[in-house]
Amino acid sequence: QVQLVESGGGLVQAGGSLRLSCAASGSIQSVSAMAWYRQPPGKRLELVAGITFGGSTNYADSVKVRFTISRDNAENTVYLQLSSLKPGDAAVYYCQGEILGDGSSWSDCWGQGTRVTVSS
Repeated sequence: QVQLVESGGGLVQAGGSLRLSCAASGSIQSVSAMAWYRQPPGKRLELVAGITFGGSTNYADSVKVRFTISRDNAENTVYLQLSSLKPGDAAVYYCQGEILGDGSSWSDCWGQGTRVTVSS
């Protein structure tokens, strides 16, 4: 069974930085596109950033320049560097990945979430 496990969330002051990590584990043949989503309190889930296997990236307008997504394909890990954090960035951040496990079909996998709190 494939799992995505996030880490790196926490409490940070406005203007500060955090680095989130998400590692895929289990019986994995391949990992395709990966992404970070977030859900602020009382709001809908939104895409923050995505990255292809080849490293092409896309970002929500609200985080461009401030956040950077990257990945280590050898370690099946995706990262999100959060900088110049604002109170509006506070949310539970979820990792998502398209993963080929030990079967023949790709699965849409999600992590359990890691909370980012930004104090003003």
